[in-house]
Amino acid sequence: MRIVMIGSGYVGLVSGACLADFGHQVICVDKSAEKIEALERGEVPIFEPGLDAIIAHNRQAGRLSFSLDLAQPVADADVVFIAVGTPSRRGDGHADLSYVYAAAREIAAAVTGFTVVVTKSTVPVGTGDEIERIFREEFPDKDIKVVSNPEFLREGAAISDFKRPDRIVIGSEDERAIDIMREVYRPLYLNEAPLYFCERRTSELIKYAANAFLAMKITFINEIADLCEQIGADVQKVAKGIGMDKRIGDKFLHAGPGYGGSCFPKDTLALVKTAQDFDSPLRLIETTVAINDNRKRAMGRKVIAACGGSVRGKKIAVLGLTFKPNTDDMRDAPSITIVQALLDGGADVHVFDPEGMEAARSMLGPVVYGKNPYEVAAGAEAIVVVTEWDEFRALDFRRLKTEMKVPVIVDLRNIYKPEEMAKYGFAHFPIGKRKTKA
Repeated sequence: MRIVMIGSGYVGLVSGACLADFGHQVICVDKSAEKIEALERGEVPIFEPGLDAIIAHNRQAGRLSFSLDLAQPVADADVVFIAVGTPSRRGDGHADLSYVYAAAREIAAAVTGFTVVVTKSTVPVGTGDEIERIFREEFPDKDIKVVSNPEFLREGAAISDFKRPDRIVIGSEDERAIDIMREVYRPLYLNEAPLYFCERRTSELIKYAANAFLAMKITFINEIADLCEQIGADVQKVAKGIGMDKRIGDKFLHAGPGYGGSCFPKDTLALVKTAQDFDSPLRLIETTVAINDNRKRAMGRKVIAACGGSVRGKKIAVLGLTFKPNTDDMRDAPSITIVQALLDGGADVHVFDPEGMEAARSMLGPVVYGKNPYEVAAGAEAIVVVTEWDEFRALDFRRLKTEMKVPVIVDLRNIYKPEEMAKYGFAHFPIGKRKTKA
């Protein structure tokens, strides 16, 4: 099929590359000349394991190309995906749909025959209706059907998620559009990926409800972790114990410094605002948002407490800046709030992240960027593990203790065993467990 992907950001680029890998002819369109030129040179602007290889393979095969021009690709397309950003709108927290509606108008103006326009961007309930209204009122003679097809991609595992999905949600009640969407995803039939068809509004809500539930699950275990610290329980064992219940499951029960990233913060807030607009407030999600915001600030206080109640004039090493490993995404990362708290406390903050430091430069204050964990730890009075990159799991602790001024590790991801930290002579401050004295 001839597919156009409007937007070559994270969702658009991953989706476009994978659809090309299925055998479709895909053109990814973006307004950023810098981004398109980089992609044409073979440079991938985001870090996602395996994405560069898929893009290179399908460009060489002639199935994937990039363009600044929307009109001609859309005129020839069977399906056009809208995968532009929907950030939180400044001032009120609603999803900013200006990019979506602008793309819809440009698409409709370029369409020549029957075309299915698919919202892949995360959009509030009713967005598809509004796009359809725009088409009907501004381009009444065009034969266009609007479908909702939300993405469920985890950064760091997006290729696998796209090719081996738990489900593919398609919101449409138009038989022609449904047949087209079946053809788009037909290559997945060998994987038995379930196609779930529903109304468009239902599809739009499924995406928000899924993210809100997962965010709530993370927030729940983080609150349990705080209780564990007070009563002397172990949150990892609690999580395992409750996760063995199939009704609960063990996913998203890893206590940490709070959720961040491109989805959970903005999607939970947008869902809260949508519910308020319809006079059906979601109190659980409102509380989840508030708790998560407060938790990030609390993590800064936790580090300061581990350093004896003050970090003024002390060198603090921060390992991990991105909101999760295997991505360079810094959006709403807990590290931003934690680092700022340390800077406000007068600390000399040195940081290292395998992939996120370039993106972090525009988000963090006056910190020193190191080349590796040992460089930032040299002379430090505490190491703070904020992101659980694999390379942090097997550090040389004997070397670290020799390099550091004071052997303190604040383990905000629980990647180290307390007994091992005690063996190496570190004061260890985990999440949801008793601290270990040096």
